[in-house]
Amino acid sequence: MKEPPDRATLEHVVAGLEDPVEDLVRKDSLFKKLELDPDDYVGNADAVVELLAERKALLQRPLVVKGDRAIIGRPKERIREVLS
Repeated sequence: MKEPPDRATLEHVVAGLEDPVEDLVRKDSLFKKLELDPDDYVGNADAVVELLAERKALLQRPLVVKGDRAIIGRPKERIREVLS
């Protein structure tokens, strides 16, 4: 992805996501540095979109979107499932 997704794109992804919405958020060192609480994002699509719109580096990758369907591409085999 050359350009980070805007809010509308994030909302589209969340609407079609086959994974738990909180899995879109990377829980890495930046997440910890910001002192965020992972429980705030469990099942909360609005909070996830808000966070990722502000902190695009926290978007889990790879992310595969095909039509109205979206998945997090981990493990890699899941990517083939969507593309076939």
